[in-house]
Amino acid sequence: MTDVAVIMGSESDRAIANRTTSILDESKYTYDVQVISAHRNPDTLDEYIAGSSAKVFIAIAGLSAALPGVIASKTKKPVIGVPVSAKMMGLDALLSIAQMPPGVPVASVGIDNGANAAHLAIRILDLHERR
Repeated sequence: MTDVAVIMGSESDRAIANRTTSILDESKYTYDVQVISAHRNPDTLDEYIAGSSAKVFIAIAGLSAALPGVIASKTKKPVIGVPVSAKMMGLDALLSIAQMPPGVPVASVGIDNGANAAHLAIRILDLHERR
């Protein structure tokens, strides 16, 4: 059973994922890392989300940053978006993640801040565990 699913939209996001997993490594929580594009691999993404035992999803994406919103549209579990500074210094990705439609909530951390995404996931899991 996996506590956190870390999904990158592209292999080019690996450095940010590594910052995320380095924080998770210091915790008691397990994680799984995948590279699945919402645009290039939508069926693979659907299958992964449906089959995942993760309690929290961290989605790392730049440009249109559709990945966090797509994940949030397919699960009731918490989704944390990490905008990547691929273009426009990451502002495009940040705004995309922050502007989800009603009923599709995505938490967002700062641009390229995979570490804070991990810290937020740990806080969510700690609260879940206390129940």
